[in-house]
Amino acid sequence: MTLPIEDYGIIGDLHTAGVVGRDGSIDWLCLPRFDSAACFSNLLGAEEHGRWKIAPKGAHRATHRRYRGDSLVLESEFVTPEGTVRVVDCMPIRQEHPEVVRLVEGVRGRVSMRMDLTIRFGYGQIVPWVRRVDGTLTAIAGPDGLSLWTPVHTHGEDFTTVAEFTVSEGQQVPFTLAWFPASEEPPRPVDAVYAIEDTETWWHEWVSQCTYNGRDRDAVVRSLITLKALTYEPTGGIVAAATTSLPEALGGGRNWDYRFCWLRDATLTLESLMRGGFYEEAMAWRDWLLRTVAGDPSQLQIMYGAGGERRLDEWEVDWLPGYEGSAPVRIGNAASGQFQLDVYGEVMSALYEATLAGDNFRDPAWDLQCALMDFLETGWSKPDDGIWEVRGPQRHFTHSKVMAWVAVDRAIKTVENCRSDGPVDKWRALRQEIHTQVTTQGFNAKKGSFTQYYGSDALDASLLMIPLVGFLPASDPRVKGTIEAVERELLDGGFVLRYQAATAGDVDGLSGREGAFLACSFWLADCLSMIERKQDARTLFDRLLELRNDLGLLSEEYDPVAGRLVGNFPQAFSHVSLVNTASKLAGEAKPVMEPEMMSQTRRGMVRSRTGSGRLHRLGQQSHHKGHRGAAGTPALPAEKTATADPSGSARGAGGTSAANDAGSG
Repeated sequence: MTLPIEDYGIIGDLHTAGVVGRDGSIDWLCLPRFDSAACFSNLLGAEEHGRWKIAPKGAHRATHRRYRGDSLVLESEFVTPEGTVRVVDCMPIRQEHPEVVRLVEGVRGRVSMRMDLTIRFGYGQIVPWVRRVDGTLTAIAGPDGLSLWTPVHTHGEDFTTVAEFTVSEGQQVPFTLAWFPASEEPPRPVDAVYAIEDTETWWHEWVSQCTYNGRDRDAVVRSLITLKALTYEPTGGIVAAATTSLPEALGGGRNWDYRFCWLRDATLTLESLMRGGFYEEAMAWRDWLLRTVAGDPSQLQIMYGAGGERRLDEWEVDWLPGYEGSAPVRIGNAASGQFQLDVYGEVMSALYEATLAGDNFRDPAWDLQCALMDFLETGWSKPDDGIWEVRGPQRHFTHSKVMAWVAVDRAIKTVENCRSDGPVDKWRALRQEIHTQVTTQGFNAKKGSFTQYYGSDALDASLLMIPLVGFLPASDPRVKGTIEAVERELLDGGFVLRYQAATAGDVDGLSGREGAFLACSFWLADCLSMIERKQDARTLFDRLLELRNDLGLLSEEYDPVAGRLVGNFPQAFSHVSLVNTASKLAGEAKPVMEPEMMSQTRRGMVRSRTGSGRLHRLGQQSHHKGHRGAAGTPALPAEKTATADPSGSARGAGGTSAANDAGSG
């Protein structure tokens, strides 16, 4: 049985991420990339669809858990009648192959443990061929291979690899799982203890660059770590979430694949990274953006793959029942083919912000921006699908027109502030034309508010962006009226709905309700602060912080009725918005980078792509001081080194014995 979304955490290696439950089970893992097919799909199905659980026998939930400091190394501690045991999970920063390292540590007493490894490639459908090679269990199907190394005895039960062992105080029992191309030999296993230490050190060193020192720093740092964990390091792209098809309403059908990169998030993501002092990641995201959107401006997509892929064909996984029965499970995202005007504003704004932050302006980037402007001269007047990827008819959405205005405005400001060339007089006329149309056709005088689309009475939380992007000042009565209307009509449990989904079937083409959208709730806090309702903004922000789970993570939405996080997890847009709102409420100014710092950042990006990291393979020399045991494990006192005996119990060092009956995957 799957857990509530808030009972999950993540581990990752900057190429993919695993979702780890409070019960000690990794219930979702796609290898080797975020958008690869999952080998563990229990999150969206059942145990037979793949999982990897290590926990005390009979124990259901960890008593408490935490990340080790400012890292992505997860500790789950189980207190049982027999004693206390800790399971440490991480994915070492990717060097060659993706790896999951798990270390069972005895804290008190002698605890009986059980491991269940059910490998199902292809989103829970494909049972692999499992065999044992030189003491390592391998599972192969098609192009995919997984190898498991552990000193404890394993055997097969009902197409699952099982191990039963005991761990005493001071003992450590390692498990390492690595993905490899099935056509190649499996990699040598990593030394679990040193791999965990290195991973923790890497994250601590990364976080040490953070320049944010305002209020709620712990929440901001955890959000920045989460954004880094959702980064596809080879390209700099940041995926919206690590999961697909976690429902926006439990039992409903609003279930989408979020393992892709949304242009909608571009400006706010860039801002959040720079507010945290992570200019290298910000510029990598900016470079990904430039490469990805190159081409015909009329073919600009709203989202792309982590590598910049454009084909994100959507299909349904009919053998998975969905999270808590929320079907269908979708792979890919058909919304990638929609026409959304707002992405032109996001791209132009992100590139302008990067330039203001100190990035050396390059002609190819400006050529691209001018091409986008050429398209917008006529394209802005077309109806579109809107920011929320509705699957109803195209309309003249007010937010979309506002963002078209943003695109033109940022082009003008780039000419004015960055010594670029362009037909600025023509663009100024276009900017005024769009502004006039929005203020006359997008504003409902009777309602005293801007509305979702021209001629509508409905509200949309995206209208909160009007003062945030500078379309109108927050002091404008029309803006204040819109903010107050959102408070009257779109609050559910004190948090902001995107729109009234339950009654908007003619707009979004879908049925059913959804939870409150967390990013929009952060936007409301920003707006309240801008209209001098500082205490209301602070109160809302504090309530949003309370929605984070015990590990500091947020999903896309919150269901006030169920009192639970809903939607894909963890959600980059929620954490981006947390960082930006915290920074604004703390009075932090928008970041600006000096040219010399930008040059250093660029040089650092080159080094990070060419440098090598530390690898700790069993049987190979460690970079740490100390000696090696014969099997490649640290030379610890006998009572502290766990190996396997035929009964499956962990015992003192006296040699290792490989299991002699491989379990079926």
